[in-house]
Amino acid sequence: MADNPYAAPRAHVADAGSDVQGEFVADGRAVPAGNGWTWITEAFSLFRQQPVVWILIVIVFLAISVAVSAIPGIGKLVVQLLTPVFTGGIMLGCRAVDEGGEIGVGSLFAGFSVNGARLALLGLVSMAAVAVALLVTGVMLGIGGALLGFGGNAGSIAFTTSLLAMLIVLALTLPIYMAVWFAPALIALNDLALGTALAASFRGCLRNLVPFLVYGVVTFIFLVLAVIPLGLGLLVMIPVLFASVYTAYRDIYYAR
Repeated sequence: MADNPYAAPRAHVADAGSDVQGEFVADGRAVPAGNGWTWITEAFSLFRQQPVVWILIVIVFLAISVAVSAIPGIGKLVVQLLTPVFTGGIMLGCRAVDEGGEIGVGSLFAGFSVNGARLALLGLVSMAAVAVALLVTGVMLGIGGALLGFGGNAGSIAFTTSLLAMLIVLALTLPIYMAVWFAPALIALNDLALGTALAASFRGCLRNLVPFLVYGVVTFIFLVLAVIPLGLGLLVMIPVLFASVYTAYRDIYYAR
């Protein structure tokens, strides 16, 4: 009987074991700037192997998210909890493809059986962190607005306050997103504890700011192009973006 590809993670931080991807680097490694482009091209290669399945995965994911969000009171909270679980499942599916297997619609739910509680807790922690960041932003803006109110006209105060708000939100939320970006993959694929995964994700992103800048610029351009034909290009871009999280994770956390 063939092994269940979603039965258990294969690499652990305790032994930093190696597999077909190479030697696992728990803290991540710095990669060249051009790899930000490579993450996207390799993600497209994963998508191209099973495009219909990838599109179905995204449609099912979006349908579940919309349906759950409609639940009064708790819908959006549940979506926040489930998103890392679904993402972890997609990461497991990407690894299956990487090892010569296939990804299926069922991969979307594989995260429930591989550290599902930990992945859901990741969603709760990330949501709470963003909420705290926004709260701090609001308090700082209140103080700043009061100080600015002592002088200057209303127009300049509004502009300065808006600019200050953007800078504060960016400064407070960017580290959160860096800590969360690779955490689902590290939890699902490497069995890392939640705190360890968050720290490893943050360090991996911090060591690759330039590749991420390239990745962000290219992704933005492709997303703009994807929206032009009635948004149909998003049926390709969204799966590619999911897969690019895996290809970037593989590049940063495995030395080959």
